[in-house]
Amino acid sequence: MTTSDDVRTHALALPETAEKIAWSMPTFRVAGKMFATLPEDETSMAVRCPKEERDELVLAEPEKFWIADHEAMFAWVRVRLSALEDTAELRDILADSWWQSAPSRLLEAHPELGPPTAD
Repeated sequence: MTTSDDVRTHALALPETAEKIAWSMPTFRVAGKMFATLPEDETSMAVRCPKEERDELVLAEPEKFWIADHEAMFAWVRVRLSALEDTAELRDILADSWWQSAPSRLLEAHPELGPPTAD
């Protein structure tokens, strides 16, 4: 089962990521911009996700993804850690959120962390 320690380990492995406590919870930031949090009892995480994709995720896998009421207006989705298949899925979700928050200089330096490209 994926744990909050796994989130912390994989988030902090991403380039220029730091952990900072905000709103009494751990948050993870790239170059100062937040891309993941460990809310409440750390059994879930919140990550950046475009609203269109977020709605599709929630409809397709409601046991894994949901939208917290106070985040409904923002491009964030919650992820139940216990519902993740493995740490590879966790890494992919965190990398995607990191990619949405990272400055262009980091995106250019780390294309392997970005979305797959069509050949």
